[in-house]
Amino acid sequence: MYRSHNCGELRASHINTQVTLAGWVQKSRDKGFIVWVDLRDRYGLTQLVFDEERTSKDIMKQAQNLGREFVIQVTGNVIERASKNPNMSTGDIEILVSELTILNEAQLPPFTIEDDTDGGEELRMKYRYLDIRRNPVKNSLIFRHKVTQEVRNYLSKEGFIEVETPYLIKSTPEGARDFVVPSRMNEGQFYALPQSPQTFKQLLMVGGMDKYFQIVKCFRDEDLRADRQPEFTQIDCEMAFIEQEDILNAFEGLTRHLLKEVNGVDVEKFPRILYDDAMRIYGNDKPDIRFGMEFGELNAVTKHKEFNVFNSAELVVGIAVPDGNSYSRKEIDKLIDWVKRPQVGALGMVYCRCNDDGSYKSSVDKFYDQDDLAKWAEVTGAKAGDLICVLSGNIHKVRAQLSALRMELAERLGLRDPRTFAPLWVLDFPLLEWDEETERYHAMHHPFTSPKPGQLELLKTDPGAVKANAYDLVLNGNEIGGGSIRIHDKATQALMFDYLGFTPEEAKAQFGFLMDAFQYGAPPHGGLAFGLDRLVAILGGQETIRDFIAFPKNNNGRDVMIDAPAPIDDEQLKELSLKLNLKS
Repeated sequence: MYRSHNCGELRASHINTQVTLAGWVQKSRDKGFIVWVDLRDRYGLTQLVFDEERTSKDIMKQAQNLGREFVIQVTGNVIERASKNPNMSTGDIEILVSELTILNEAQLPPFTIEDDTDGGEELRMKYRYLDIRRNPVKNSLIFRHKVTQEVRNYLSKEGFIEVETPYLIKSTPEGARDFVVPSRMNEGQFYALPQSPQTFKQLLMVGGMDKYFQIVKCFRDEDLRADRQPEFTQIDCEMAFIEQEDILNAFEGLTRHLLKEVNGVDVEKFPRILYDDAMRIYGNDKPDIRFGMEFGELNAVTKHKEFNVFNSAELVVGIAVPDGNSYSRKEIDKLIDWVKRPQVGALGMVYCRCNDDGSYKSSVDKFYDQDDLAKWAEVTGAKAGDLICVLSGNIHKVRAQLSALRMELAERLGLRDPRTFAPLWVLDFPLLEWDEETERYHAMHHPFTSPKPGQLELLKTDPGAVKANAYDLVLNGNEIGGGSIRIHDKATQALMFDYLGFTPEEAKAQFGFLMDAFQYGAPPHGGLAFGLDRLVAILGGQETIRDFIAFPKNNNGRDVMIDAPAPIDDEQLKELSLKLNLKS
């Protein structure tokens, strides 16, 4: 037995007990006549003491040569610590070591294994196995485990059955590029890694499973960012014989349970907002409602003056920044520069100060009088002491620009408290969206999403106006889950494929197995998938997902620790009947 206790459990009640511990040397302090060593494992730290009056010369010499991250085993007596450390759970005791075994020596690590390390992100990713020893990463992984256990427990109690679905599947168009896997046994043919288990979970409903879930890896070959990885994990769920309200209630329950059990937070209300209203009021379909700054559309009170910038714009829209009148002219100019960055793309910004005496001062005073500016304040909800920021231009672009500004201002003002949780549902997304490049409609979610009841006929006359029976669950400005009521009959699914530009032959080749299944009595069904990585990060008070993934990839999709992806040798290429045609 390597240890009788772990490094986080010994207390004053263990004094005068002989124990055996094993772990890594966090650090040591050698005073010549006495050596202290902090021993670390997953559970915590315990201080070891080697004293020349009470420790043999051989063990004393060994202790003086211990380096950082050496793996050791010690046996000794628990004694009261002379200088107690209230910041350590084991701070009342230390171990007077009588036996020391070096299990493995270690080179000096390339960065310090401390909470505040000196290692940059790329270096820590290269030595991720060392990074995991640090408390922030270790605790994030333990936190993820806690969340997944709560998910499994809750869904199991609600009658859901966990079913695994295949990873080697058929390539189907679902909105992102597939990762493909060549088949040696079927020359010239390829599997795809699933972007989601979408069709399989629908087939499980056809199979009568009724309530399914799976915590499952999914794969999308798309551009990466802080909250996106090429392989990610979903809490994938599907239910039969349900309507939209059943889905919303079921997964409100799961989210409420997680917030309570994981964060100790009671959230009763899950507001609901229509997609069109979310875009109009917040400029995006995943609004952060922990704070206000709702959009005020100013077309009616800004046009028909002599200011052509507004007159020529499709949309003039503003927000009221709380206490923003305290901003200096220099600070406002920096805001204007911020919205003009290429990442945001605005051409400029008009502002209006709401003075404490009830008067207004605007950057376009030449064109608008006090009565005009008072109407701006009324529309945006601005009060004395606030600052009104106004953007104008193309409807879709300007909403996205003002949304980015709203989030930036909220960050600067400290309005995005990670300890506050504000969930909401966004409902009634468009079923289809027009793609200028391909000049045809694409499914906004996926081709299996059902239109809202009564809107099927609109597909023939006004496809862009059809609403989807779809919903997203948003938490603190992040989409944490999304789903829909599915199409469950062959005729409607065939019609959807037709409007998405599939010929009958293409639909048959891609999705014939699903269409065939619908002929054998498919129940009404629908579901929702949570993005587990993002959900865990937000519950953990962060928005970057990497520290909640054991071995993440960088923004180029590379695992710098194992150096993947990597070339394969000519013999493997030959076995797979592949020939490379690399661009020079």
